Amino acid sequence: MVNGVRLVYIPTIDSKILAQPLHSFLAFWHVVFSKTNVVLVLNVSNGPFGIITRLFGKPTMMNVDGLEWLRPKWKGFGAKYFKWAAKMSVRFNDLLITDADAMQAIYLKEFGAKSVVITYGAETSVGANLNFLNEWNLVERDYYLIVGRMIPDNNADIIIEGFINSNSSKKLVIVGDVPYADAYADKIRAYKDPRLVFTGYVRSPEILASLYKYCFAYMHGHEFGGTNPTLLKAMANGCAIAALDTVFSREVLQSDKYGFYFQKSTTSALDWFTWADQNEFKLQLRRAEIHNGINEKYTWETVSNLYLYHLKALANKN
Repeated sequence: MVNGVRLVYIPTIDSKILAQPLHSFLAFWHVVFSKTNVVLVLNVSNGPFGIITRLFGKPTMMNVDGLEWLRPKWKGFGAKYFKWAAKMSVRFNDLLITDADAMQAIYLKEFGAKSVVITYGAETSVGANLNFLNEWNLVERDYYLIVGRMIPDNNADIIIEGFINSNSSKKLVIVGDVPYADAYADKIRAYKDPRLVFTGYVRSPEILASLYKYCFAYMHGHEFGGTNPTLLKAMANGCAIAALDTVFSREVLQSDKYGFYFQKSTTSALDWFTWADQNEFKLQLRRAEIHNGINEKYTWETVSNLYLYHLKALANKN
């Protein structure tokens, strides 16, 4: 039990491709033979398994997550599977959750599916301390920051190449990795420049909070998600933010009110780094106000209340 919640661990196999679907398949069968009143499922990849809860009369709500079929890591069969899985999610689940207004619009246009928008929350992290930066010889406001998995649709390569081509005297800190052998991750780690700092995974919330709080600017290259928790965390911790220009980033950053933007090209990233190095005062002003972007929509209280409301409504409807 954790905070009154009973945890059940379902086995699977050690396989990059098969681990998740096998785990989900077994989890669905476990839940339909339990006394569960309502089921919450995460990620559209689990859409086809919704037929199991539908056949057993278990009301099911799914958070569809991002546009998995567009992600570069899923090519060929993988992309087709995720697009089909999205259609099955619409067919078999009683309620769909999208995490952004823009994602809601996409599901309505692509699949004719209505959904409820529930975002993610963020709050200022506690425990930030300049001393945590000493591990990588970092100085306050003297480094740019990337946080995220080393996958193609996070576009770290574009950001890094733009930075390497710049004349910036600052550093670029790359936080994150992937837990498996991967050619793209190998490409990211292979970049050579004395200004690059690879931290790998940072599991301490206090250290991660410090990296956010004291950076010169946070670089957000995520492309195919909805509301991104990493972006919200950067906002809550007072970062100046430059984001890949997507409809999702503009929604969270409220267009130009809280965000700077770059296009999906090394040249555009280079131009932004050059501009940022010359406009420190504008970034300072943005850092001072960006926490105001974490409005009621992006608080954990709002998020949890909405989930509880819709879960209870589904359970009572059955």
